[in-house]
Amino acid sequence: MYINGKTIFFNTQPVVIGSAGVVGKKEGEGPLRNDFDAIFEDTTMGQESFELAESAMLHDAIIRALSFAKKSPSDVDFVMTGDLLDQCVGSCFAVKDLQIPFIGMYGACSTMALTLANCAMLVDGGAKCCVGGASSHFCSSERQFRFPLEYGGQRPPTAQWTVTGAGAAVVENESDENRNDSIKIKAVHIGTITDLGIKDANNMGAAMAPVSGRIRP
Repeated sequence: MYINGKTIFFNTQPVVIGSAGVVGKKEGEGPLRNDFDAIFEDTTMGQESFELAESAMLHDAIIRALSFAKKSPSDVDFVMTGDLLDQCVGSCFAVKDLQIPFIGMYGACSTMALTLANCAMLVDGGAKCCVGGASSHFCSSERQFRFPLEYGGQRPPTAQWTVTGAGAAVVENESDENRNDSIKIKAVHIGTITDLGIKDANNMGAAMAPVSGRIRP
């Protein structure tokens, strides 16, 4: 691994050998429905809270990704996941039964990219296999950032809608077995904080989008 400017380049070639994405009912009604590995009509996942439902979705995504990669939890050196909840509690409950060394990561909407970046760095540094993942749930996010659904607050029609879903990816070093069919992670670029003073809680897109215009290699 070496750094050129603000970009990290890898000496080895970390690759994604398996991935999975699962979503809720609303996401399954959209134009990407055929790209998801599972669509859950019951977004409570049979759980007693939306937070536990989010954990169940992330657990499902991790198990599916491992299955697609033909790996078991015992093959994984580290699992790095994150969510939008305090202390990454959704991730903690999602992975607690897997008995894999766990690193919780909070990056809000950058969480999936952040976990993949760190998985790639660990693999380049000697780890054999890592799992990166992220989750969110509309109902748990509303309670965390705005108002609980039972409050009955009105949403403007332009407000962003937090995804109910989870994704996971299995990362290991490139080999003869995975060289041709795997997604390669050649470099990682970590962004800087950009704050233009956006205060509208219903327009998070405006708060996040400007940073993409400031990325420097």
